[in-house]
Amino acid sequence: MKMPKLDFETGDSKLCFACGQNNPIGLKLKPVYDGEKVRAKFTPGELHQGWENITHGGILYTLLDEVTAYAILCNGIDFGVTTKSQVRFRHIAPTGEPIQISAWITKSTKRLVETRGELALEDGTTILEGNSVFYIWRWSRKAVLWDMNGVIANTKQFYIAAWQETFAKRKLKPAKGDFDKLFGARNDLVARKFLGEGLPEEDIKIIAQEKEANFRRMIKGNIKVLPGVINLLNTLKKGKFKLALASSAPRESIDLVNKELNTGLYFDCIVSGEETANNKPNPQIYLLAAEKLGAQPEDCIVIEDSPFGIEAAKAAGMRCLAITNTYSEESLRKADKIASSLEDIDLITLLQRV
Repeated sequence: MKMPKLDFETGDSKLCFACGQNNPIGLKLKPVYDGEKVRAKFTPGELHQGWENITHGGILYTLLDEVTAYAILCNGIDFGVTTKSQVRFRHIAPTGEPIQISAWITKSTKRLVETRGELALEDGTTILEGNSVFYIWRWSRKAVLWDMNGVIANTKQFYIAAWQETFAKRKLKPAKGDFDKLFGARNDLVARKFLGEGLPEEDIKIIAQEKEANFRRMIKGNIKVLPGVINLLNTLKKGKFKLALASSAPRESIDLVNKELNTGLYFDCIVSGEETANNKPNPQIYLLAAEKLGAQPEDCIVIEDSPFGIEAAKAAGMRCLAITNTYSEESLRKADKIASSLEDIDLITLLQRV
């Protein structure tokens, strides 16, 4: 098959007839992925008819082809072209009635991927079913970089309590609100914030070690993974996307959180605050994570929960999804997309709408 000359680097799908949200005559599909199948819903109108009040067969095939294309996207294929389709029409699709569309992968090789898809009415009546073969033009280069505290686990209360216990030994009694602007910052920055910039480096190191020991003692057996995290990690891993965990915390604390939550197996690399000279909002930690993954910054998506983290991601030239687990939506406005929970973020939303 001779492939056309297409510039995928500068291409824009916003005017795609099937899924482009800026196409005034388009279908404006919004597919979602449940970890097994890509699904979408579409209600045809009178402008989509062939025979009177019956949806045109070409529109029906377009629905199938588009959702199938998203199925291959969710399986780590950045771009593929349809080489063969076999479609069987089983029932008419009346205009004005919602159509349920679903598609999934049945077989994949290095160069070809086979798919299955169906369209049905809301009562389950099958409209059409089809099998397609796609030629894989390019595997995905996307990588997802995860912050830890406040994104994977809600450790805020333990973070504050560990610092309060550490500072109490030094006759300081900071209130919970005193930490509001410091989540996501490395220990040395927090220590200097409360104890002064002139504190010797050796004292900073002792204080940070003490705080982390307190933190690890407090979280053991007491933390839970936040909603939506495992589902998203599973779908990303299944799609063979590159994953990194990049946290300002020391490696020992990162390893304990991963052990407690059984999340360490998902990540291709882990970067701790001990490996970087600079704190967030400096982008060093995310640039190092991308380097370890062999990914370009423009292909990276960062999941964060703090303003410092968002600034670091944007300074690194990466897109950023912010979750309001720690800060308000207003505080996170510099992110490319904001969500209240990872339960609201499916794989397609993460890859294409952040």
